[in-house]
Amino acid sequence: MENIEALMHGFSVALTFQHIALMLGGVLLGILVGVLPGLGAPNGVTLLLPLTFSMDPVSAIILLTSTYWGALFGGSTTSILFNIPGEPSSVATTFDGHPMAKQGRATEALTTAFLSAGFGALVGVVIITLLSGFVTRFALKFAPPEYFAVYFLAFASFVAFGGGKPAKTIVSICAGFALATVGMDIVSGGMRLTYDMPELIRGVSFLVVVIGLFGIGELLLTMEETLEFRGVDGRLSLRGVLRAICALPRYWVSLLRSAAIGIWMGITPGGPTAASFMSYGIARRFSRNPERFGRGAPEGVVSPETADHAAGTAAMLPMLALGIPGSATAAVMLGGLMIWGLNPGPMLFIEQKDFVWGMISSMYVSNVVAVILVLATVPLFASILKLPFTIVAPLIVVVCAISAWSVASAGFDLWLMLAFGIAGWGMKKLDYPIAPLVLAMVIGDKAEDAFRQSMIISHGSFGIFWSNTLVGSLACLGIAFLLWPVLSLVVRKHRQRRDGPAMTAS
Repeated sequence: MENIEALMHGFSVALTFQHIALMLGGVLLGILVGVLPGLGAPNGVTLLLPLTFSMDPVSAIILLTSTYWGALFGGSTTSILFNIPGEPSSVATTFDGHPMAKQGRATEALTTAFLSAGFGALVGVVIITLLSGFVTRFALKFAPPEYFAVYFLAFASFVAFGGGKPAKTIVSICAGFALATVGMDIVSGGMRLTYDMPELIRGVSFLVVVIGLFGIGELLLTMEETLEFRGVDGRLSLRGVLRAICALPRYWVSLLRSAAIGIWMGITPGGPTAASFMSYGIARRFSRNPERFGRGAPEGVVSPETADHAAGTAAMLPMLALGIPGSATAAVMLGGLMIWGLNPGPMLFIEQKDFVWGMISSMYVSNVVAVILVLATVPLFASILKLPFTIVAPLIVVVCAISAWSVASAGFDLWLMLAFGIAGWGMKKLDYPIAPLVLAMVIGDKAEDAFRQSMIISHGSFGIFWSNTLVGSLACLGIAFLLWPVLSLVVRKHRQRRDGPAMTAS
């Protein structure tokens, strides 16, 4: 009850003309940032941060969080239309969102993504409102062993529920780990996998890899197959929006399950990217028609988008209450808090009620504003696919090149982009999943750091991963997921041997 009263006070702080104008401007700017793959939410928020130095903290955090929500929505747009993720957490949306767009259902895919994202974000804010005290106490239990157990669970769940052949999934994960280790080791200072190439000292940029694997790789496949995009009829755009709105309640199980996964991964150090991958894999595993996934299943859009936004929202809680950012954008906002003279921690909820609850209440409003604005732009974005391939293809190449160049203004990154484009084309032709590679690149270094810290604490003993109930449960669940394909194969063969004699006798 106390939290509800504080929330009502927060609405009185947030619902002023100035703050609503900041929400509108932040969301619009965020959508633009999210649509451009070279920027993304962390860079967009970073670029805005200097503008907030002269603002009061409440106005500053409202502007930054609104930009964050808009960027998350915008990142889904290029994922669906061009198979180019605007955000790392939007990668899983490409698996079914882009096939829907190529089938002439871009309007339906975009609407489904935006509504699912809005639902996930709303659930995340409600959890922050109701359970801030409990979640803060729970998050304090996490140390390096627990962090590593969460990351291990994310990888294992993809092996168990990601679909396809587990051996190929593990190969992709190992490739992602290898790419994540390129460059200087921050612990020892030594060089790893650089092969005496100065350009590799700074590592391999995740953005360059993703642009190559998805953007250039998809372009090569399209050129090989049809040399055209099957676009949508602009006259049916409104009908597609209404159709998607009416169909969304059908996926209520996926919505609730994905929101729970997203909140879990947002509060723990998993983050939005791991949440979207895990949610997609579990949705595919427990679907009645798993063969539809990857071919344009709406549930394949609902699951990652809901989890992504639920995690992105929930990540604000450990940032405020513990000073532990659950995502890259939250880390940038944490720096903003320091600059504004605020110290994150449990006392922030007591000493700075206007700031904390003004921000939480603005998250309700700005998410509604973001959903309305992105739904209003659905027909515009969907009509892009009506353009001829001869116009769209060069546009995609230019956007990819600019995005890759913007990482470090290095020509070497352009060659890497082309190399990974060919690699992405080859992986799709050979049926190697790309998603596990991307996941390993995103959180591989975090998992490595958590593992090394755990080994230092335990003096090299793996028993630390079973040192308490929490980490032991996570580790056992991860091992069970890792062995799931083997157990499933054993059970299947046992049933075949059992049913074989029975069929012969009949």
